[in-house]
Amino acid sequence: MQWNRLDEEACSLTRTLSVIGDRWTLLILRDCFLRVRRFEDFQARLGITRPILADRLKKLVAKFVLAKVPYQEGPLRYEYRLTPKGLDLYPVILSLVHWGDVHVSEKRSGRPLLHRHDLCGKDFDPLMVCSQCGETLDPRRVHVHPGPGAVSSRHAPAGVEIPASRRRRAD
Repeated sequence: MQWNRLDEEACSLTRTLSVIGDRWTLLILRDCFLRVRRFEDFQARLGITRPILADRLKKLVAKFVLAKVPYQEGPLRYEYRLTPKGLDLYPVILSLVHWGDVHVSEKRSGRPLLHRHDLCGKDFDPLMVCSQCGETLDPRRVHVHPGPGAVSSRHAPAGVEIPASRRRRAD
């Protein structure tokens, strides 16, 4: 598996990593959800070099995760806004933040940021629930099986075989 060809893999996680799988991109997305929108603000908050920031923003725009929107005409200046595709990353980012809160934050000082739900006014922890029955998901009680996009046994869990009619050579 070559890093620059992850988007060609049959695995959904691998293809996702091809878009958001580096530290700067994840931090840019975190800041987007904290309503940072302008190049200079990203740079100041992250301490990232201009070329790296420009490259990551360009990639997120090319992948339709962010939209580059003009906010000033003289001189022309842009800000970066999450697209619907980008907004769909919210549960991913929130889950990573929650994992950090639980497993790597300072216990004596607590969480650096709390998340409050506007509708009920309460601070919350994110939960992943089954879209069919609404129960909280426990990884020990979830099993996978090949879906219509399965093409190789390489990324299938142990004991799960892809039917020969759907297999292709994974390069």
